[in-house]
Amino acid sequence: MPTHQPHLLAAVPLTTPRLTLEPLTAEHAREAVSVFDDVRLHTWTGGSPGSLAELEARYARQSAGRSPDGTQGWLNWMLRRTSDGALIGTVQATSYRRPATAETLEASLAWVVGVDHQGAGYGREGALAMASWLRARGVHGLAAYIRPGHSASTGIARALGLRATDVVLDGEVRWSDSGR
Repeated sequence: MPTHQPHLLAAVPLTTPRLTLEPLTAEHAREAVSVFDDVRLHTWTGGSPGSLAELEARYARQSAGRSPDGTQGWLNWMLRRTSDGALIGTVQATSYRRPATAETLEASLAWVVGVDHQGAGYGREGALAMASWLRARGVHGLAAYIRPGHSASTGIARALGLRATDVVLDGEVRWSDSGR
């Protein structure tokens, strides 16, 4: 039987000079479906673009804020550009406690920026805001899994203070601020 762990954090609105990070809701799917409906995004992540119904269902699950067994916290934000209100991407953190370090809350991070909005630093800005917020709330041990050759994501990982490790999972390299 899984050990239930308290869900310690909940996504709250965050702002940066150019972005508003909105906690994810199922209602974001209608706007997000066109932003993420591009097969080029899946070059690095695998899979294919989701339909509106698939995104609504996924966002409804993710906006619950925790895994069904309670062992993971799910923190998801939609990135909205403040200059024109356009939805441009997402940043995510899955928080958990490892059995060996149960007193330490850790998080695995992810980010996606729509193809039409890439190259302007939005992914980095959103990920830095999320990581800073997590660290200020006692999350230690940030990590991300990145497919080799994805230079944009490795640049974001470096900006977060993460370093590539020797760990590879499903073809993705683990980047971590703790070296493991």
